[in-house]
Amino acid sequence: MDVRDNRSTYEDAEAIAECPLTITEVGLDQLDLIRDLNVEIFDDEHIINTFERDDLLMLVGWVDGTAVGFKIGYQFDVSGFYSAKGGVTEEYRRQGIARALLYALMDAARSRGYERFIYDTFPNKHPGMTVLGLDEDFRVIKADYSLRYEDYRLRFEQSLSDD
Repeated sequence: MDVRDNRSTYEDAEAIAECPLTITEVGLDQLDLIRDLNVEIFDDEHIINTFERDDLLMLVGWVDGTAVGFKIGYQFDVSGFYSAKGGVTEEYRRQGIARALLYALMDAARSRGYERFIYDTFPNKHPGMTVLGLDEDFRVIKADYSLRYEDYRLRFEQSLSDD
């Protein structure tokens, strides 16, 4: 997985990682790369229900020319941007890459005029995203149980305003 689309980089977010990370925005022409990462990270073919979303944004994190993680988001509502899925390959975890991808997606949402950033996570399946959300001062705004994922789902939200 070494195909890159360098339309956009996120240098501030990249500085958070503990390794030489580059984050780029990719288009639907790179969907196979996202699919490959998704299978490697989650052992699952399902990414999101549809890619026909308003303001779809897909980011890929690269270390030394190798794709090591991704983040996908889109418009949730008029003022909110939703981070739908993302992850980092096992050998590159615990190096700040997930946090860097989160920051990059939040920065992109802010620059597009969104006021809120939202994501769901399943704490028993992906405890790291729960910890990350709490560590980054996200608020839990909803909790329920997902029959599809057979886990509790927490919805996190954070304001994107500079105050």
